[in-house]
Amino acid sequence: MTVADIRVAPAPAALPISRWRPVDSEVAGEFATARRLWSAIPRDLVEQFRPHADPMARAVIDGIRAAVPEYAPALAGQAGEIAVAGVRQVVQWVVDGSRSPGTTPQDWGRMFRRLGKAEFAAGRGRDELQSAYRVGGRVAWRYLAAFGRRHRVSAEVVCACADAVFAFVDEISALSLAGYSVAQGETEGGRDHSRRRLLEQILTRRDRSPRALERLARAAGWPLPEEVTLVALEPPVDEQALTDFLAGTNALADPRGPEPCLLLPGGAPGPDATRGFGRTRAAIGPRVPLGDAADSLRRARQTLELLRRGVLPDAPVTRWADHLATHSLLADPFLLAEICRRSLSPLDGLTAKQRAKMSETLLAWLQTRGGAPALATLLDVHPQTVRHRIRQLEELFGDRLNDPDERFALEITLRAEQLQHGRG
Repeated sequence: MTVADIRVAPAPAALPISRWRPVDSEVAGEFATARRLWSAIPRDLVEQFRPHADPMARAVIDGIRAAVPEYAPALAGQAGEIAVAGVRQVVQWVVDGSRSPGTTPQDWGRMFRRLGKAEFAAGRGRDELQSAYRVGGRVAWRYLAAFGRRHRVSAEVVCACADAVFAFVDEISALSLAGYSVAQGETEGGRDHSRRRLLEQILTRRDRSPRALERLARAAGWPLPEEVTLVALEPPVDEQALTDFLAGTNALADPRGPEPCLLLPGGAPGPDATRGFGRTRAAIGPRVPLGDAADSLRRARQTLELLRRGVLPDAPVTRWADHLATHSLLADPFLLAEICRRSLSPLDGLTAKQRAKMSETLLAWLQTRGGAPALATLLDVHPQTVRHRIRQLEELFGDRLNDPDERFALEITLRAEQLQHGRG
């Protein structure tokens, strides 16, 4: 929800005072102090101010937009015009209604509470909300003071105007803060909600700004770290074990999404701590600067996918950094397919079973450069079988087996193919 979603009350200036509806005592009481102070201002001065309702409203919105950058986008364009209309109604109420005891627009209290709820929903903090009201009050007061000087208003009346302005700002800001608190309480775990929003923003590269992250971090009560480590979790998550684990950390968590994850400030926990994931299989990405959090999560999810495919040995917790060579070999499937096509083309005429045996023998020979007896022991076959396979390989690959660069290309290709098929 944004400021554009707040429904402002029908303009009081359009209704004669005699036709205003009495309001409940709660709302009337909320504005009692401001009403009493405004009623002390001479009526003729109030009437002279009537044409200034719109200019003052625009000055207030412009002042907030300039002094509180968090509100600049929310108060731009049509949303800004709606905000101007709302402030203009406040000024018109002062001009037309402040001298009528017990009456004010019936839904004003609800309007300012809704504004507070909208601020929570938009992810802005209490500090920004209070700052906006303080700035608005100061701008309104400066406008009134300039008006007073032009009309040679006495110092006593100018002081009365100041008291009235700031009393009114105090009362409407209190209403909005109350609405903010209600929204925060209604949200399941207000801080948890803020932390989920913060995690979402950290992991996205779209429209992310340091100021926005700092604002969300304050609302979540979470100091922004310089470096983070991301953990990918395989659903379904062992929620009880994860809850116990999180109790001892300052992690951000999204345990219920389709791809659950954790963000840990700093480095990954030690082996003992990671047992806290319970029955949930986890993959830990690299430690990176906060701005690269999405890269760490991507690496962690790649690791989890290799675990699912059986490429990596199954384990409750696997660290990306422990399998760099495997990740390097399998990082680009298209490139791997091209290398296999070029390097292993001599094996294309073989059956799948023959190809598997010849690939296994060739890789063992390239890795060990051993003789037939040693390779036979390694492959668990008869030495004569090894000699026969090597003669076939020499016929298939020819001089390439004597070229160091070709042997290197063949070895990494066979190793990658072996990993790809879960035989690593």
